[in-house]
Amino acid sequence: MNTKTYLKEAYDELVHKVSWPTWAELQSSAIVVLSASLIIALVVLVMDFSFRNIMHAIYHMFF
Repeated sequence: MNTKTYLKEAYDELVHKVSWPTWAELQSSAIVVLSASLIIALVVLVMDFSFRNIMHAIYHMFF
């Protein structure tokens, strides 16, 4: 298979055989991803502050 045939078939598949999401579905999915990312970031932030304070307390007990 040569490059020209490959590109033609790839284009045909992307245009005619793939079902693309609508703009509303895309926005909805983006909001879900954004929300999940923010929640995970907040969880990691809380864990980081907690671990830092615990380690700070342990270090001050011994040094």
